[in-house]
Amino acid sequence: MKFSPIIIGTMRLGVWGVNLDSKALEYFIDACLDLGLNDFDHADIYGHYTTEAQFGEVFKRRPDLISKCQLTTKCGIKLVCNKRPETLVKSYDSSPEYILQCVENSLKELHVECLDLLLIHRPDYLMDMSAIADTFSFLKSKGMVKEIGVSNFKPHQFEVLNALHPLVTNQIEASVLYREAFENGTLDQCIKNKIVPTAWSPLGGGLLFKPTEDPIVKAIQKIGNQIAEDHKASLDQILLAWLMKHPSNIIPVIGSSNIDRIKLAKEAASMTLTHQEWYQLWEAAIGEEVA
Repeated sequence: MKFSPIIIGTMRLGVWGVNLDSKALEYFIDACLDLGLNDFDHADIYGHYTTEAQFGEVFKRRPDLISKCQLTTKCGIKLVCNKRPETLVKSYDSSPEYILQCVENSLKELHVECLDLLLIHRPDYLMDMSAIADTFSFLKSKGMVKEIGVSNFKPHQFEVLNALHPLVTNQIEASVLYREAFENGTLDQCIKNKIVPTAWSPLGGGLLFKPTEDPIVKAIQKIGNQIAEDHKASLDQILLAWLMKHPSNIIPVIGSSNIDRIKLAKEAASMTLTHQEWYQLWEAAIGEEVA
């Protein structure tokens, strides 16, 4: 599966964030496409099960956009909310019946006939890997889903499921503030299996751009701004370039609704940090020099 250089995250576009109206959302989609960014990352739960439908209203009015967009959605988390009165506790469900139900609902909400990519949102403690693999095969055979992946899976979980059904990505949390994937084998596994990892919260959830007394964040800001000045770039571009320098070719999922910031993020994909600059940020993040 070929991703665009930057993936557009939709979580904050609806009621969980800026709550764009239908016309503003249409303009946003067109503006992203004009930048050559056609990947839109959804999850059924976003906006308490409303954000997919907001996109669907745009696609219903502008069906020409559907073929131009590459749509990812995620399923498997159950939220307690008014739209799901039968859900008594936040939980995970990767049963074949629930996956199929989620896919059918996402297709309906988005007003599309096929999803480009379906991800299991989080590992389910009760997941039957063989049953999940069979469900994936069924969805692809029916033309409901083109490709399959996972999100937030540990290496051993990914390995088991990938052996039963080929996966095209593992969407993980990764940033200079959250480096677990660099050390627990996740990114090495992606290289081994020749798949592209995608990264949510690639800028540390905005913490790196706020005034703080946290010594780690202050150290990252100091070094990051120095490197940014050398590259005539912004701090967010440097932090994205840091992430994308890894040889697994991490693709960031950008949650901004600001087209100018998205444009800057795309430009970061063509920036190259030196090894020393990369390790300067790593040292700032861990608070000491490497061993």
